[in-house]
Amino acid sequence: MGVVVGEVLERAVGRVIDFMRENIGDQFTLDDMARTANYSKFHFSRAFQRVTGVSPGRFLAAVRLQEAKRLLVSTSLTVTDISHRVGYTSVGTFSSRFRNSVGVSPTTYRQLGGFAPHIPMARRAGNTRTATVQGEIFAPACGTPGLIFIGLFPDGIPQGAPIRCSVLSRPGPYVLTSVPPGTWHLLAHSVALGRESVMVDSPFADDQALAVASSGPITIRPGVPVRHADLALRPSCVLDPPVLLALLDVRTVALGAGAAS
Repeated sequence: MGVVVGEVLERAVGRVIDFMRENIGDQFTLDDMARTANYSKFHFSRAFQRVTGVSPGRFLAAVRLQEAKRLLVSTSLTVTDISHRVGYTSVGTFSSRFRNSVGVSPTTYRQLGGFAPHIPMARRAGNTRTATVQGEIFAPACGTPGLIFIGLFPDGIPQGAPIRCSVLSRPGPYVLTSVPPGTWHLLAHSVALGRESVMVDSPFADDQALAVASSGPITIRPGVPVRHADLALRPSCVLDPPVLLALLDVRTVALGAGAAS
């Protein structure tokens, strides 16, 4: 898209994301979001997906769970109270979606202080015709990245159990092996050294501590043994979907340890 058109779309989508965060506990519709963007509902949905890589509904769900993560580690509110504050009417539905997206239950996430001891892996079908995804991760223009998580996910939000993942101690080459056939999104994120608490204390802050990168969708087909994809880390911005997967705890995970198995 042209520079001017792209900037207009980004500003409109940014207004809607601000609206989501400011009204996180309220029930609102796609029509409400489209009005905030000053677009028709149909045009808005396409514009939002174009700018963020995911649908408005999925982005909203991610924003709500990200706020829940913050409340779990920064307040003593009950899980039920938190679920209501972020727009859920059923604590059971909230808890299930939280576990599926973050990797642990709300209670466990609170007990762990917002960090995970390991990355859960998705079960892979017993398919012998797998492939390798490899390339290089480049450092962000500013700041020193900490552990770099890289994984393949079904969509553009880093949530749930990746189909394949690894952790790097520094920018450079990466290799993900035994990748099953399918269409995946390659996502990476890293928090600057010494700034890890940003992700649990103030995940919506305008802060360059979090660097992200993405590529895809990447289609893995039988008979194509290697796919190459480079990633350049950059500071996260308001238009990026929240990182829902619980970050590794650098206090207990040695630099260079891999999460792949």
